[in-house]
Amino acid sequence: MSENASDADSSGSGPARSDACCSADHGLTEEELANDVQLLTTLGNDTRYEALRLIAGADDEICVCELEPSLGVSQGAVSQALSRLFGAGLVERRKEGRWRYYSTTPRAERVLSVLDETRAMTDD
Repeated sequence: MSENASDADSSGSGPARSDACCSADHGLTEEELANDVQLLTTLGNDTRYEALRLIAGADDEICVCELEPSLGVSQGAVSQALSRLFGAGLVERRKEGRWRYYSTTPRAERVLSVLDETRAMTDD
């Protein structure tokens, strides 16, 4: 038996805690928390993340047909990735005829900027 086994509560689910120490608050509403998780889940896929980077790096709006060769996946996979990015509020889309054109949202620009900044940081 481990040294900390005596600290477990009667349910066996972890260390016993008083009510005073269980009052942590992350300060987010349930909706904000769900939106953040959706955003992080969306960015956690290689195709979606790379598509977002390509859109952000484009000089103007970009069409699905322009992304397909760069991503190396089918047009259907690109369309599905773009749909998820749109649902997470990371891209805007505009329809012209049978084509849809995509651009990043201010939220996506901020997220990508923060990622770039953290990549540049060192742990001194």
